[in-house]
Amino acid sequence: MATIAIYASKGGVGKTTLAVNLAWASATLSSRRTLLWDLDAQGGASFILAPDRKAGDEARAVIERDLSPRKLIVPTAISNLDLLPADASLRTLDVLFSEIDSKKRLLKISAALDKDYDRIIIDCPPGLGNTADQIIRGADLILLPLIPSTLSARAAEELVTHLDHKKDAPPVMPVFNMVDRRRIAHRAAIEAAPKQHKLPMASLVEQMADRHAPVGAYAPRAPVSIAIADLWRDIEKRLAKKG
Repeated sequence: MATIAIYASKGGVGKTTLAVNLAWASATLSSRRTLLWDLDAQGGASFILAPDRKAGDEARAVIERDLSPRKLIVPTAISNLDLLPADASLRTLDVLFSEIDSKKRLLKISAALDKDYDRIIIDCPPGLGNTADQIIRGADLILLPLIPSTLSARAAEELVTHLDHKKDAPPVMPVFNMVDRRRIAHRAAIEAAPKQHKLPMASLVEQMADRHAPVGAYAPRAPVSIAIADLWRDIEKRLAKKG
């Protein structure tokens, strides 16, 4: 079992839609038993994949070890894909992790699910606090979505610097997301990092919240779906080498 964290220190970079699309790719393209763990209190991934679920306040209890994650996990409409949903109780997650006397709580929770799943995709909240430290200790790979811009590049450098001070930190895989080649700044960023994966800006992605589905489920031949599939294959290759 491998854990992939979709993380960004700032919002607005398409983190949640990327997490949902990669979870779909894992379950559908690789036929992996996949769990999407929504740790973002906004619950975007949970809304997309389980819109009819009545949100409670149990997500925090899973972190506190007062509730088994299996009690909260729900199936989705996609074969091989389950969801561990978020709710408003995660708004103070950083504070909770600072109070917990366990620096590897996320790692222990995900490790307990290794017989149930082949891949755990975590939709992480933004920020560089205690939650980020837990994610760093618990992930096999950190995927870092970036808008091709100076500010996003700065945020990426901030994360890499942060990881340099962490023992046994997982590899970080930056990905250009919401790319608009009409913009000079986007083209310049892409030219500066030609080997980095590039996911195009697409209205199809914006429709995910209305359709309650990953883009690959309703537009599998679209350029953005093809780019997501290519990215997922690269992720699988990296995980295979790590294993």
